Amino acid sequence: MEPKKIYGILSEKFGGKIKQFVENTLPPSVLVETDAIADVCRFLKEGDGLDFTSLMCLSGVDLKEQGRMAVVYHLHSMKQKHKITIKVELDRNNPHVQTVEQVWPGANWYEREAYDLLGIVFDGHSDLRRILLPEDWEGHPLRKDYVYPKRYHTWDV
Repeated sequence: MEPKKIYGILSEKFGGKIKQFVENTLPPSVLVETDAIADVCRFLKEGDGLDFTSLMCLSGVDLKEQGRMAVVYHLHSMKQKHKITIKVELDRNNPHVQTVEQVWPGANWYEREAYDLLGIVFDGHSDLRRILLPEDWEGHPLRKDYVYPKRYHTWDV
């Protein structure tokens, strides 16, 4: 199924919660209202003929210049052989979005990584804690305004 058709199906089902279709990305992307992401993802996985059973990647993005953060979901249907990218934009000062780990259990680790490195909070996540850095690390090092510490405990960084 072509991405534009998938966008049409989503627009029909979710109305104004589907904000924009962007064709100049590979694969093309759909911008979704933050509060609708879990419902949209569940529909993409379970909706008739969509079969997006594979969350290939989930990434956080710091859009500091725009005062926002984003979460990008790369989806693939092995059965239907189609792909789409879903995006949500978040307030950079309070980046919260609903978890999708109930839809794709593998999202657990991706969401923990985005939390650890960018400070994006995935509401409803079963175990949202650092995954790469020590629990007592301060800040989120992939934020564009992050200032690296000179020392961590007794180590020079």
